[in-house]
Amino acid sequence: MNKRRATLAVVGASLMGGVPALVAQKPQRVYRIGYLSTPTRVSVAPGVEAFLRTLRELGWVEGQNLIIEYRWAEGDVTRLPALADELVRSKVDLIVAPAGSAALAAKNATRTIPIVMIFAAAPIELGLVSSLARPGGNITGTTFTPSLAIFGKQLEFLKAAVPSALRVAILWNPVDASQALQMNELQTASSALGIELQHLRAQDPAGFDGAFSAMARERANALLVTASSTFLAHQAKLADLALKQRLPTMFSFRESVEAGGLMAYAVNMSEFVGRAATYVDKILRGATPGDLPIEQPTRFELSVNLKVAKALGITIPSDLLARADHRIS
Repeated sequence: MNKRRATLAVVGASLMGGVPALVAQKPQRVYRIGYLSTPTRVSVAPGVEAFLRTLRELGWVEGQNLIIEYRWAEGDVTRLPALADELVRSKVDLIVAPAGSAALAAKNATRTIPIVMIFAAAPIELGLVSSLARPGGNITGTTFTPSLAIFGKQLEFLKAAVPSALRVAILWNPVDASQALQMNELQTASSALGIELQHLRAQDPAGFDGAFSAMARERANALLVTASSTFLAHQAKLADLALKQRLPTMFSFRESVEAGGLMAYAVNMSEFVGRAATYVDKILRGATPGDLPIEQPTRFELSVNLKVAKALGITIPSDLLARADHRIS
């Protein structure tokens, strides 16, 4: 185990340590937390259930000692600031913010209510926290990846699956704060792989048809959909449009492959959302957010939809298929 992995293991152990004793001390009041999320609830249902399940294991039961105020932006990042303000006005005890865009909206809405972020890409670069070891302020939680290199790895896997792909369309969301960082990493990776990128913007479904028309005009060989919560909310529509245009796809969520995408390379969303419940538990029992180290994922999963590959007439190389953690057939 290298030094970084060892450090993360210690962080995870420290967060989980002492849980049985804490659970025995039943809270004396009902707490209210806000859940601020860009996608639709349906699109992230497994993750939400994992979050609630872990909370129950820690002694928190929705409707008994915990009330959750859900706010769904229905895929529209621009709605997050107003929804965050609503939660602050309702005087919740804590805000859970899946993705960096939600965490930024929550931070701009309050500097006092604790915020547990989930899946924030590059939280230091985005100005969410000053340090992973001691975040300070009112924010802690988990990141999407230890580094932005995962996005270059996605492009590498897509190229391995489709060696003939010399022109790859990149669908990104200009109103999602972390997207520019992702795009820089993809540009660096594309140079090393000999791939030309076609940059296409879409901040909501209204922009999808135009983006796919541009892919057709420019004869893109494949499509990489960036890790924006907007695209997670509309993953089935994007997968369907790509399949109709016979474009192999790479997504950032396993759920997108289950919805009809070809491939995904990312953290297990359900597993890591469940980890965030540990932070909620600690804070509601008196811990200070700024003192809780931010946890980073150490394992990423490659998912491949063999049904989609067959429909596209693609044979996934055996060495790549051997690396897949999940195969849908």
